[in-house]
Amino acid sequence: MDREIRLKRLHFRAWHRGVKEADLLIGGFFDKHGAGWNEAEMDLFEELLEEQDVDIMAWAMGTALVPERYAGTVMTALKALNYVPISR
Repeated sequence: MDREIRLKRLHFRAWHRGVKEADLLIGGFFDKHGAGWNEAEMDLFEELLEEQDVDIMAWAMGTALVPERYAGTVMTALKALNYVPISR
């Protein structure tokens, strides 16, 4: 699949989780980091999108242990939480 098409699909899935908080967390994360990912990181994010939102949010906030399969650069960046858009 073409990289640009894949990124567009990932963007849509990241921003349409069904819960506003998850949209902001996962969609904001994708917007900040997605364009720079290599194929392996896109594969991992695609797999992560199959998980439940409450689990992803718990891993990002550090209230639950991250499964070994997600440990690495993508999860480290997700846990930084510096990408969540905040209106002031």
